[in-house]
Amino acid sequence: MSGYAKVEKGEIDLEAGGTLFPGLSRGENELRWGFIRKVYGILTAQILLTTIVSAVTVLHAPLNALLSENSGIALLFAILPLVLLFPLHHYQQKHPLNFVFLGLFTVCLSLSIGVACAKTEGRLVLEALILTSGVVLSLTGYTFWASKKGKDFSFLGPVLFAGLIVLLLTSFLQMFFPLGSTSVAVVGGLGALLFSAYLVYDTDNLIKRFTYDEYIWASVVLYLDILNLFLSILNMLRGMQSD
Repeated sequence: MSGYAKVEKGEIDLEAGGTLFPGLSRGENELRWGFIRKVYGILTAQILLTTIVSAVTVLHAPLNALLSENSGIALLFAILPLVLLFPLHHYQQKHPLNFVFLGLFTVCLSLSIGVACAKTEGRLVLEALILTSGVVLSLTGYTFWASKKGKDFSFLGPVLFAGLIVLLLTSFLQMFFPLGSTSVAVVGGLGALLFSAYLVYDTDNLIKRFTYDEYIWASVVLYLDILNLFLSILNMLRGMQSD
């Protein structure tokens, strides 16, 4: 009855899900659930910030024009998130610098997402958003269930890294040697599969391997998985529409 009362009050008791994976002690299980709640709280704030910044970028024509028509600024916001990863990783355990760099990192990526959405038909953006939400919720739930059953996904690490390198090289080649809308759709679909697998792999790491001090880095990893999944699905839909 006490658990039911918490639900009635709007409080979700994540620990009611039981042991995260076999062999975990009760005390460690409670600590791990607290860590997971913290990471998902930060991740939710990042997604909300991305939604707001992207919406402003799409709706505010002067800002959109400045970002999309000025190649220098566009290049800056493409490189800046990569640069911010270094201080973000270095200061991830130093408050408040960790949240300052996390905010800057999220805003930079959000502006790029906003420009990508502004160049795409609204219907396709909505479809990509719905598909991304469905995939993220489904795979996250599956990973928690599989972990409870004793399954492990650490073996995916080397395979996913190799796939990421191939995807990056393919995307880089397409910048100089465009292969048409069909190839864009195919690469987008493969990218969606890759980042779906990364979401399972990184969620498994969140449950079992990230230390309690790595809450910032864990949220960054999951955030990048979701963002790249969304962009891959968006590119796939755009390629399919062009065909």
